[in-house]
Amino acid sequence: MSWFHGIEFAYPGFFWLFIIIPLMIGWYIWKNKVLQGTLSMSTTSGFSSGKKNAYYYFRHYSIVLRVLALSLLIIALARPQTALSWENETTEGIDIVIASDISGSMLSEDFVPNRLEAGKQIAIDFIKARPNDRIGLVIFSGESFTQCPLTIDHDVLINLFQGIQNGMIDDGTAIGMGLATAVNRLKDSEAKSKVVILLTDGVNNTGSIPPITAAEIAKQFGIRVYTVGIGTNGSAPYPFKDQFGNIHYQNIPVQIDEATLSKISAITGGKYFRAHNNQELKGIYQQIDKLEKVKISVTQFHKKTERFLPFALAAIILLSLEFILSSTIFKGALT
Repeated sequence: MSWFHGIEFAYPGFFWLFIIIPLMIGWYIWKNKVLQGTLSMSTTSGFSSGKKNAYYYFRHYSIVLRVLALSLLIIALARPQTALSWENETTEGIDIVIASDISGSMLSEDFVPNRLEAGKQIAIDFIKARPNDRIGLVIFSGESFTQCPLTIDHDVLINLFQGIQNGMIDDGTAIGMGLATAVNRLKDSEAKSKVVILLTDGVNNTGSIPPITAAEIAKQFGIRVYTVGIGTNGSAPYPFKDQFGNIHYQNIPVQIDEATLSKISAITGGKYFRAHNNQELKGIYQQIDKLEKVKISVTQFHKKTERFLPFALAAIILLSLEFILSSTIFKGALT
């Protein structure tokens, strides 16, 4: 039915009023039986050849018009509307690169199950919560490379994120290289906001680019860097395998260069965070999410057009027609 194409109803609960219609029809039938009365005749043969006039065929016009009018009024009360919604695809959003440390120390188990896996899962939850942003992934230890370039296809990104593990590249902690690679992925971006989330549990000990130099480059390109130091205070249990493949644990000292990470964030207009456990790391990603969400300039349009008027007018016309007919043509006629 073309009237209802693309239609939704603001108050569908009014459709329960359709229960009244069978009650109306039942009352009408009962009333007609009472008004008709009965008459005993010895034979009805004299009436069989009588011609049926227009009054006979239209004698139930009133109930038909009233039922149709009530149906249309109920539909009008339910407030039919057409809805249009779209997004302005030309607006600028946020481009984010997550730079994650995958060095050997990230296997320490002061996080559950360890720093690397905890960081992966919490970052994936962060990605899922930001469907409008292009997000990329850089990994680093002794060197760095791009695991996934900036993409809006978050399913692909998440699959690549889940696949990262320690040992993919030479061990070490090249924080400057990891940041520089992330900056290289963002430098040509035309997004309104460009962000790096850099997560590490150590001190820069290798790589050809110092962390502060990489931060200065990020600043030149208008890239904001949020740094996250991950690891408990003091020492953390680290799994070692013996020659028979058995796993033993040894506490190793937690050494995070917080001064350098804080300076990187200060230079670029970001912020430094420290996570001691899973819950704190999750909270940090939530804080970053709130800090950057206000930068999104995706504009949504929603327009609803009321469509109840044609139904209401049709109901009024039917009720008016019923009134006119009962006052003129069918006045005094048996209905």
